[in-house]
Amino acid sequence: MADERVLVIPTEFFHQLGWFQGFTADAEKFIPQILDASVVSFRPRSEVEQDPGFKQLIPYMIFRWTDAGGQTHIFRYTRGKGMGEGRLHLKHSVGVGGHLSEEDCKGAADNSAVYHTGMERERTEEVRIETEILGESIVGLINDDESEVGKVHLGVVHVIDVAEPRVFPNEKDVLETGFFPVAELLKDLDGYETWSSLTLEALWGEKKN
Repeated sequence: MADERVLVIPTEFFHQLGWFQGFTADAEKFIPQILDASVVSFRPRSEVEQDPGFKQLIPYMIFRWTDAGGQTHIFRYTRGKGMGEGRLHLKHSVGVGGHLSEEDCKGAADNSAVYHTGMERERTEEVRIETEILGESIVGLINDDESEVGKVHLGVVHVIDVAEPRVFPNEKDVLETGFFPVAELLKDLDGYETWSSLTLEALWGEKKN
């Protein structure tokens, strides 16, 4: 971690755009401004992990499969102790993703390319997809200033639709993986990392399908 430089935005700038707590579906309000080259920078992860003056930008990818009966299933896993963020170990999660590294900017034309290159790297490091990807969209952002982890991170939530429930772990610390009906996931939100519980409740809490 000490040598890795990760993409951040000043927390003050985030507040100027429009601070929120929890989940917002208004991604269009934030994404273009957040990826402005004059705003973002790469800083040592070891420093910004403890500095709420900066928000580390995190792609948070959720895999969705809809069965033949129209029921929505979401990919879920448990974070093993070898995964990067120690404060989230042994929590259930529905989001795959991580920090955007300075290494991701090599050959990239702009910050948008840096973001998507880093997102693809994180996805292939953590899981492998053995089915067709039907679509992908940014559905919102997560900010949680009520937790120590959340104070220094800002999540961009992507929903990725897959044709079959064939998403598998690439890392040994991505544990207990599988697709579960949304209604089942919503029964025990306390067992999830905060970002996952916020997203599940915001996107599917009322529908429960």
